[in-house]
Amino acid sequence: MAGNLMIQGTMSGAGKSILTAGILRVLRQDGYRAAPFKSQNMALNSFVTADGLEMGRAQVVQAAAAGLPPSADMNPILLKPMGDTTSQVIVNGKPIGKMRAADYYRVKKSLVPDILAAYNRLREKADVIVIEGAGSPVEINLREGDFVNMGLAEMVDAPVLLVGNIDPGGVFAQLLGTVQLMRPEERARVKGLIINKFRGDVGLLEPGLSMFREYCDIPFAGVVPWVKLSLDEEDSMSERLSGKGNAAPVGSASARSAAAGISDPEGTVDIAVIRLPYLSNYTDFAPLEASAGVSVRYVPEVSSLGNPDLIILPGTKNTLGDLRWLRESGLADRIDALVGSPGQSDRSDGPAGSPSHSALLMGICGGYQMLGRRIRDPLGSEAGGSAEGLGYLPVETVFGSEKYTRQRGGKTLRLPGIWAPLSLLPVSGYEIHMGETEYLGGETEEAGAFSELGGTRTTDGAVRGNVLGTYLHGLFDEPVLRGALLKMLRDRKRAGAPEAGAAEDFGPGEGHESALKWQDGELESALKRQDRELDRLAEVLRRSLDWELIYRAIREKR
Repeated sequence: MAGNLMIQGTMSGAGKSILTAGILRVLRQDGYRAAPFKSQNMALNSFVTADGLEMGRAQVVQAAAAGLPPSADMNPILLKPMGDTTSQVIVNGKPIGKMRAADYYRVKKSLVPDILAAYNRLREKADVIVIEGAGSPVEINLREGDFVNMGLAEMVDAPVLLVGNIDPGGVFAQLLGTVQLMRPEERARVKGLIINKFRGDVGLLEPGLSMFREYCDIPFAGVVPWVKLSLDEEDSMSERLSGKGNAAPVGSASARSAAAGISDPEGTVDIAVIRLPYLSNYTDFAPLEASAGVSVRYVPEVSSLGNPDLIILPGTKNTLGDLRWLRESGLADRIDALVGSPGQSDRSDGPAGSPSHSALLMGICGGYQMLGRRIRDPLGSEAGGSAEGLGYLPVETVFGSEKYTRQRGGKTLRLPGIWAPLSLLPVSGYEIHMGETEYLGGETEEAGAFSELGGTRTTDGAVRGNVLGTYLHGLFDEPVLRGALLKMLRDRKRAGAPEAGAAEDFGPGEGHESALKWQDGELESALKRQDRELDRLAEVLRRSLDWELIYRAIREKR
């Protein structure tokens, strides 16, 4: 079978990404070589492929569903917002510059050959291409020059399934209004309608489905129930970050926490991720959220910070702007009060939350850059100029013209003091950053680099006192490192910080089996958990979708 299928939604948040992944997994289970494709993605979450190219995280999950390594051909255009009207434009995995929205719309037609070339390369290797649209296909002001929804469906002659989200209500109006705003030739491409995220007895929906047929002759391809999945899902995480925000799934460690920011007497590890305005790659924290006995909170203001065990400054697409916001919001001062002034030794002889017990502070990518002494932007990669960093780590960052996108692996170094339990552990992840950070060193025995990568003795990151910084996204996907960190935080919370001492002299990955044990079970690798969840998703879709209709649409097209 050679063909394609496009999944479009009535709006953002309809569930296109996850449904695309589930359909790809079913096709793979049925013996087809299937591949995902999304011509343009706008997201702050991205990934670096093995060949150093950048792409959207949603297509990485979809590639896993299809059993394929991620490829930039699956997402040839990625827009990463840097401000309200400006984005970095990435084409075929490489940045071509930052553009205002109006400028991008003037040049976007020139990108069509790149889109079609990427699609055709995938088509040469796959039996079926499953395409994900973006937003709504009937934003009539954006119809001209469209290459993400019906414009792309026409270019590659793809049949369409239209998805509506019933969870917020109004799904019949969503579906009917979308279909009625389509041109006749566009409407002819829609082979089936899907109602997504339904809660309750599907039988109660049947009268509505029957009445809907009086208004629209496009058949329903199924009703998909609401299901909680532990998968990277852009829209789901965005809702949590927006304030629907800190509500965690029922049964999770976060849901069991008595109140945000209050230390849990039962020993739940409290991790506060600072919700920067341009926070990026927040999928870094999904493995922590999935770990039992852990509360991960996204903190937008001083009043909700509380007394966490670990504070994380995450990646950001606007380091200088978010550093300024951190100071103006008062969070920088509050973090300083909890962590201790830069250069001050850890005050660790009291219980968590007491004046004598400092929180630990970690920075990832842009967050790591903020932890240093100074950030300079001589070429205007962001806004230009320079700024004093928070001063916790003896490093300085200079933004240049080169963007570093690469996968890295190695081991942590023999770490000093509080961080000693993380010494000599396997570490892996990927880098996505414009800046080059120089370690200034020459301080005390309590300062040093974090890890050694790539077998070339190239070091990453910095450690000083109770503060750690690294460029590695995906750091917590590694179960040994994650287990060691969580155990260290829990032990420190329950009994005060252990005395600093030398780590046992294990080689990378040797002798650290105990770090895999956390709470009542064994920590899974992120990839193993993802694969299990994709199989679960496929099982749900097999029960709830009309696969005869779907396969017929792929084979017959129009």
